[in-house]
Amino acid sequence: MRALSILMAALLLAIVACGGGQPPRPHGELHIATGNVGGVYVVYGGAYARVLEKRAPGLRTHVLETEGSVENLHLISEGRADVAFALSDAAAEVDHPGGLPITALACLYENYVHIVVRADSDIRSLRDLTGKRVSLGAPGSGTASNASRVLGAAGLAAREVASENLDLVESANALADGSIDAFFWAGGLPTAALLDLQRRTQVRLVDIGDTAQELVRRHGDLYTVAEVPASVYALPGGVKTISVRNCLYAPKTMPEDRAYWLTRLLFEGQPELVTSHPEARRLDLRAAIGTYPVELHPGAARWFREAHR
Repeated sequence: MRALSILMAALLLAIVACGGGQPPRPHGELHIATGNVGGVYVVYGGAYARVLEKRAPGLRTHVLETEGSVENLHLISEGRADVAFALSDAAAEVDHPGGLPITALACLYENYVHIVVRADSDIRSLRDLTGKRVSLGAPGSGTASNASRVLGAAGLAAREVASENLDLVESANALADGSIDAFFWAGGLPTAALLDLQRRTQVRLVDIGDTAQELVRRHGDLYTVAEVPASVYALPGGVKTISVRNCLYAPKTMPEDRAYWLTRLLFEGQPELVTSHPEARRLDLRAAIGTYPVELHPGAARWFREAHR
C-alpha cells in the first residue's frame, strides 16, 4: 500500500510539473527565420525569441536574418530553420503536391505593398514605372514575389523596367542618393527603414488601387484591397494598395507538442511582443486560424481549440 501511495504521489508530481496534464514545454534549439534588417519580421522574430526563452527556459533560440519569405520557406524545408515568417502568397507558390513540406502555426498580421518614390518624382502610377530604375526586392524575398505579381496585373513585364534586386536598406539608400527611381517593399505598418528614409529624404507612396482590384480578381483570398493610412508615414492622404497575410510557418514534421507550445506561447507573450512592434496588437485568435492556403499544424489546431472553449 505504501509503495502504491509513493507511486501515486510521483505521478501527481509529474502531472503538476507538466502543467496539469499538458505536454512538456519545448526545450533544445530553435532557429527562427525572420527577414531584412529594417523590416518588421526581424523585430517581431527577435521579440518572439525572447518570449519563448522567458516562458520555456529549456529552449535556446537563434534568430536568423534572411531575405524574407521565399528563402524562409526553403530554410524550413531544408531543415535549417524550425519556424519562419512568410507571406501567404509566397507559401501558396510552394504548398502543393510535390512542393515544400510546410504547415502553419498562426497568421499574425497583414503586409502592405509599398511602392516608394521621391516626393518630387513624376511617377504617379504603375505604368509610369516603364523605363525607370526600380528595385523589385531582394532575391528570395516576398517583396520580389509581390512585385512580379503587381507588375503583371498592371500589364507590365519586369523587362519593361530597369529592374534591380536590392534588399530594403539598399533600396532606401539607393532612392535617397538618386541611383534608383522607385522601389517595392511588402511590410507591416510602420516599417522602420521607411521611417528612417523619411528623415533623410522626402518620399511618397504610389497609389495602386486599380491594380489591387485586378490582383484580388486573379488570386481571390490571397489578397485584400487595403489602404496605407496617411498617419502611418505622415503623408498627405491615404494610399490604396493590397495587403497579404503574414503567417508563422513550420515543417510538417514538427512534433505536435512542440507546435502546441510554440503557438500557445506566441499568444501568451503578446503583451511583450507589442512593446517591440505595434503590429503585434493585430494578433487575434479568430484571425490567426485563417492560414489559407496552408493547413494549420495539428499541434497549433489543438491549442486553438482549447483557447476557444
